[in-house]
Amino acid sequence: MTEPNNDVDLAVATAAIPPTDQVTKVAPNQARAVKYALSAVLLWSTVATAFKLALDYLTPIQLLTIAALVSVATFAVIISWQGRWQEALQIGGKRYRFYIFQGFINPFAYYLVLFSAYNALPAQQAQAINYSWAITMALLAVPILKQKLSRRALLAMLIAYVGVIFIATGGRWDFQQTNWVGIGLALGSTLLWAGYWLSNIHNQDKPIPALFWCFAFGSGWLLITQWMWVNDPWQGYLDLPLEGWLGGVYVGLFEMGITFLVWLTAMRSAENAGRISSLVFLSPFISLALIYFILGETIHYTTVIGLLLIIIGLSLQGERT
Repeated sequence: MTEPNNDVDLAVATAAIPPTDQVTKVAPNQARAVKYALSAVLLWSTVATAFKLALDYLTPIQLLTIAALVSVATFAVIISWQGRWQEALQIGGKRYRFYIFQGFINPFAYYLVLFSAYNALPAQQAQAINYSWAITMALLAVPILKQKLSRRALLAMLIAYVGVIFIATGGRWDFQQTNWVGIGLALGSTLLWAGYWLSNIHNQDKPIPALFWCFAFGSGWLLITQWMWVNDPWQGYLDLPLEGWLGGVYVGLFEMGITFLVWLTAMRSAENAGRISSLVFLSPFISLALIYFILGETIHYTTVIGLLLIIIGLSLQGERT
């Protein structure tokens, strides 16, 4: 897996996954790579369900604050384990303005909007629409990177956004079950995540130290926001039930932290990184199964059709012309 390039390739376009860290080299072993990649995909597949369960006890900003701080601690442990604090501190010292901005986008703005979407929508709708972020990235690349859209890319976008319309119906073609505010938040999260990646295209910093500083400064934005706008925010955390804390810790570990290291191990071990990255297509369908069995949501046929259309769009976008 490489950072997004000016072609917005399939390896990046298939999931919200950071690029490969090139610091530690391991001998190629495709079977080992598949094992780790599947582990990462399975963990990422649980997070939509985890979001909804945690939001039963937490507000979106509470969930994000706990998860972000857990993520900072996780990346700090990884940096310590790898003995890379000198590198991390050099990056933070030289580029702190960049990471203050990056931390505002991710995790602060992106996850706050995403969790608000999950708070407003059924999990199946929020997770499926969020999966279209790579299509949004290709669209934003036109004004930001001055790229031209090919006919294939335009067709990919049309197919994917028809899929979003299917998902937005909520199973009712009269749209009576559609929460347009929630749909807007879900689409807004794709804009923020795509913008985050596009702003990182020329960033050469290694991803683990980079993510540490993003989440460290992002946590700062969260704490400042609550201090300024929420009455007695810290008492609210003291009054949280155990289920809320466990939900926030789980999201911090497995949406933002440990799973990233598992994915990096898979990509460093892979003999064919493209085949490994294609495994992420399993994630949304596993996620739908968990949403059905754990959350008890009835999975609408329109959600499945819409998700298939989004994946077809992603596949078309990723094919080289």
